[in-house]
Amino acid sequence: MNQAVKEQILQKIKEYNRIMLFRHVRNDGDCVGATKGLKRILQLTWPEKEIYLIDADTAAYLEFMGPEDAPVEDALYADALGIVLDTASEARISNKKYNLCKELIKIDHHIPLEGYGALQWVEEDRSSACEMVVDFYNTFRDELKIDSEAATYLYTGMVTDSGRFKYDGVTGDTLRNAATLLDVGVDTQTLFARLYLEAFEYLKFKAQIYERMKMTENGVAYIYIDRAMQEEFNLTLEQASACVGCLDSIRGSIAWMVFIDNGDDAGTIRVRLRSRFVHINSIAEKYRGGGHACASGATVYSLEEMQSLLADTDALVKEYKETHEGWL
Repeated sequence: MNQAVKEQILQKIKEYNRIMLFRHVRNDGDCVGATKGLKRILQLTWPEKEIYLIDADTAAYLEFMGPEDAPVEDALYADALGIVLDTASEARISNKKYNLCKELIKIDHHIPLEGYGALQWVEEDRSSACEMVVDFYNTFRDELKIDSEAATYLYTGMVTDSGRFKYDGVTGDTLRNAATLLDVGVDTQTLFARLYLEAFEYLKFKAQIYERMKMTENGVAYIYIDRAMQEEFNLTLEQASACVGCLDSIRGSIAWMVFIDNGDDAGTIRVRLRSRFVHINSIAEKYRGGGHACASGATVYSLEEMQSLLADTDALVKEYKETHEGWL
């Protein structure tokens, strides 16, 4: 089935002279890498086509990947093919002009919450959308072209969304697709330095995480990063959110999360949920979110609702531990 969909996507790309690429809000390495990587592949293969990636929302830690295209007139969308990558629902598409496109294609690896687009290629077991783009290239490598620039974009998304290939969902195919990119040429030393070196002040913030983190009765590790803490360490929302990775190695904890006060008038608190073994996407969906089985996001609007989400997760973890063995 996926082979047929990929063939249809390739045919649609061939039919259109103008293609618009889209990704999700609060972007990450995967959605940026997938859109920029696919754009580069299409430009190399069909230099006569107009390929646009218009998105003003760029996370600070990904600025090394370069700027996006400047906005264009709405009329240019009307006869264009739109391709949305790494985005489960229409509400999360960053550039809202996607709906002006003549046709729309969805390429995604999240648990499907809703269908949109004339063509949908969704593989929720894939480790990243970038892996899907590499698979697309490998499927039609006799026709498509790639270079080290595209390979670097795609490798960035693969390593960030898979936690450097340690998360659930990494398979032999994942590593074979990564090998394709390494064979093309990726300067991994420079890339990893850009992605993972941290400022001295941020390391001091991480020390405070370990001082202030808490644990529920059944082993859900969490921390609430309020506005005062963000101001104390001069944190961006992306930096605050990234600290969820600091809680991933606590023995006895198979679910962990970070709550970040967005500081807006609506009082929103962003939630990043992670787990091993137990699936927490149902919790995220209950609290206005979603994502993957073991990596999701949600939104709550009060400290009381935050406690409710924690209680639901604690109960889920308790049930899992009582009914499963081998969770350490």
